[in-house]
Amino acid sequence: MGDYYKCPRCGNSDIKKLGYLNGKIYCRACLTFNGQEVKQEKNIVNKKCDYSLTYELSESQKNISKKVLENYINGIDTLIHAVCGAGKTELVYEVISYVISRGGNVGFAIPRTDVVIELYERMKEVFKNNTICAVYGGNNNNLCGDIICLTCHQLYRYNHFFDLLIIDEIDAFPFQNNDVLNAFALRSMRGRLIVLSATPSESVISTFKSKNHSILTLNKRFHNHPLPIPKVLVRVFFLKYFTLVKLLLNFQKQNKQVFVFTPTIELCEEVFSFVFEFVKKGNRVHSKMEDREIIIKDFKNKKYDYLITTSVLERGVTVKDLQVIVFFADHKIYTSEMLIQISGRAGRKKDAPDGEVIFLVNKENEKIKNCIFKINKANNDL
Repeated sequence: MGDYYKCPRCGNSDIKKLGYLNGKIYCRACLTFNGQEVKQEKNIVNKKCDYSLTYELSESQKNISKKVLENYINGIDTLIHAVCGAGKTELVYEVISYVISRGGNVGFAIPRTDVVIELYERMKEVFKNNTICAVYGGNNNNLCGDIICLTCHQLYRYNHFFDLLIIDEIDAFPFQNNDVLNAFALRSMRGRLIVLSATPSESVISTFKSKNHSILTLNKRFHNHPLPIPKVLVRVFFLKYFTLVKLLLNFQKQNKQVFVFTPTIELCEEVFSFVFEFVKKGNRVHSKMEDREIIIKDFKNKKYDYLITTSVLERGVTVKDLQVIVFFADHKIYTSEMLIQISGRAGRKKDAPDGEVIFLVNKENEKIKNCIFKINKANNDL
């Protein structure tokens, strides 16, 4: 059966993922992706699309933004490899405006729901005169707009639909190494692709090179300050917990907010229970908490001084003057790319461009060393 059948939706031909029911073959790899699919509509030409920014792009950002537009016009896909805090989203505003003004459909896909919601709010502020919709699990009543912000899982709804598909965080779970989601992305396109990443894999880079597509690199944050270099503190067993308490109390005295990253949900709950006995005005956030959006909003409004969190806050969330601690940074779950992304949460604002990043570990490992090496290399390339 696998020798002659290929799923038209996800491209799967693995016999282990195929089934047979009522005389018909079906694909188990994408069986769970059920729901309304969007029909193509005839493009509307000369549609007005102006975007507004309350700040000016840096010269580096302007140059890449111009090149991205040129690539699109010339039929070239683009990988934007930019450090955390470089302002990757701003680099695609010009090409988005160009596509919409010519009646094209724009999709902006991100693996995580939390980041889709944040992007949706951001796009509404920038493209004030255009329709923006957010599509993710539990929020799919409105599937069409000038800009469709969606999770990668929702791409199955759009067959040969997008004149421009932008994928952010292509290196993040669950998109990375997921054949079904990658197939949905390719199936949803009828135009060009732009990929954004601070830590693209070697396979992504080699794919763009092999197809003679464009790779644009930006090693400079928009405010021209270097990326924060993580400090490694070796503390064994319970010393890590007491060191964490001491660090949080010190940051509280300085009126600085903190994200404390933990590798698992269980450890997130455990660390919060311990820390809260000594350091009040804090909370925790992880994927099993339904009210995490409210907690994050309260944190931004200064209700909390710190959040103990899992990787749900690894990307897409920007907080002014934020400090970062990674508890148990030598845990096997962390890759050097994840540690780079986490480190990039600090120093993202122009009026607060610096911040501390602290790795609390039992022992420094190669992933940590590689993370620090890559951050130093990016800073040296400024």
